[in-house]
Amino acid sequence: MANPTFPGVTIHPSAIVDEGARLGEGSRVWHWVHVSPRAVIGKSCSLGQNVYIGNDVTIGNNVKIQNNVSVYDAVTLEDDVFCGPSMVFTNVINPRSHVVRKHEYKHTVVRKGATIGANATIVCGTELGAFCFIAAGAVITKNVAPYALMAGVPAKRIGWMSENGVRLHFKEGIARCEESGGHYRLLHAGTNSEACEKVSL
Repeated sequence: MANPTFPGVTIHPSAIVDEGARLGEGSRVWHWVHVSPRAVIGKSCSLGQNVYIGNDVTIGNNVKIQNNVSVYDAVTLEDDVFCGPSMVFTNVINPRSHVVRKHEYKHTVVRKGATIGANATIVCGTELGAFCFIAAGAVITKNVAPYALMAGVPAKRIGWMSENGVRLHFKEGIARCEESGGHYRLLHAGTNSEACEKVSL
């Protein structure tokens, strides 16, 4: 349903969008969503059923947040990020109910194009590199390289993904995305600093 406070934004009647929140044109807010007053949300985003967005949260354009996801304070999602159903963000490393640690929140950044699978957990204070792919149920405890495919508890890198979300298979250090035709180069293969980059051939 259109909302005169947010021109060009579709907001379901059951959703609560607090005064002061900023939502970009073309965004859609579905059933039982709560957006806090200082949240900043870009254009063409989708907030699925039962999503919560905190105050100290910045969300880029074309971000898709599926059902039952809470984006707590100190989380930044860049453009084109996908958050799968019921995945979890945190913002305190050592929470205790009887100890107030709001001044100790650790910032989490999810870079452009990253995918986070259903039921994955992102431990705070980490950076997820551009176009990385976090498998369903994975637990991220450290920074993730761009294009990395991460799986397991705790998550480990098990491969590399293209910008289209296709697993890459390298031959002599070069891989071709079967969907887009784009090419990728493997750097420092077999070392702790192994990395992947998109290249023009």
